[in-house]
Amino acid sequence: MASKITDVPGIRVGQVQKTGDGWLSGVTVVLPPPGTVGSVDVRGGGPGTHETDALDPTTLVPTVDAVVLTGGSAYGLAAAHGAQRWCEEQGRGFPVAGGVVPIVPAAAIFDLGRGGDFAARPGPDMGYDAAAAAAASGEQADVVRGNAGAGTGAVLGRGAFKGGVGTASLTLDGLSPDGPVVVGAIAVVNALGLPVGADAPEVPGKPELNTTLAVVATNAALDPAECKRTAAAAHAGLARALDPSHTLADGDTVFALATGAVALDRSTEQARQISLITLQSAAAEAVRLAILDGIAAAETITTPAGEFRAFPAGERGREG
Repeated sequence: MASKITDVPGIRVGQVQKTGDGWLSGVTVVLPPPGTVGSVDVRGGGPGTHETDALDPTTLVPTVDAVVLTGGSAYGLAAAHGAQRWCEEQGRGFPVAGGVVPIVPAAAIFDLGRGGDFAARPGPDMGYDAAAAAAASGEQADVVRGNAGAGTGAVLGRGAFKGGVGTASLTLDGLSPDGPVVVGAIAVVNALGLPVGADAPEVPGKPELNTTLAVVATNAALDPAECKRTAAAAHAGLARALDPSHTLADGDTVFALATGAVALDRSTEQARQISLITLQSAAAEAVRLAILDGIAAAETITTPAGEFRAFPAGERGREG
């Protein structure tokens, strides 16, 4: 079985999508175990995000209850409200007088109108259903790749080729006395650019609105500042996979999650630095592999708005 973000113990993924009747969009929810620390790093010039300020290391709440990746541009961010409602029903969230407030950050790709209907975009119900699907998926469940979830309407190369959802993981030995450190990533590839080193021909036309989204997860224990640095480091994987990346027309965003199940080696300051550098390098590589996996898994789809072809096999650049 191919590697995936759910190789990180406790991480679950749920996806829902709609196609046909004007639809070509969906939602992907990453559901971590309670108490997971999270952060985010936004590098694109056109981001569509929700609750990302709450993930700053200087803010009150260090933990994340769910991360929502969605189609529908800024309209699709409403899917986060549905995931938040699901979390509240499960009692997951920051305790306040009389209840809880779930911390559910989100980011969106632009896929409006790709199925033929500009108004066909995710809302709260799809976010709720994706969160419920994540919870029901079970430990280390497989993740559907390609035209699924938030990748259903994703494209790349100025709209010439089909993008999609991809995922990957790496296992690191020797960083923790508690056992292996696992680093996984899931990506929604909706990029202006093409794979680095690709032999595909130049794509005519003006840039569309785009965005590549990723969630990196690890079973290591990280504090909010270390999570923030991990999200920042993971952007290197995006740049290694796609050319160009982080453009004015992309909303490239990476979330980082740390479940805290295993402690990194912090016996000395040098050991701490080596552990963090190794983990963050693996985060970048996991994102790179997840992006290429999403491109490879995407399938040609035809809608009233046109045909989006799968990227040519054998022309995806450096996949290894």
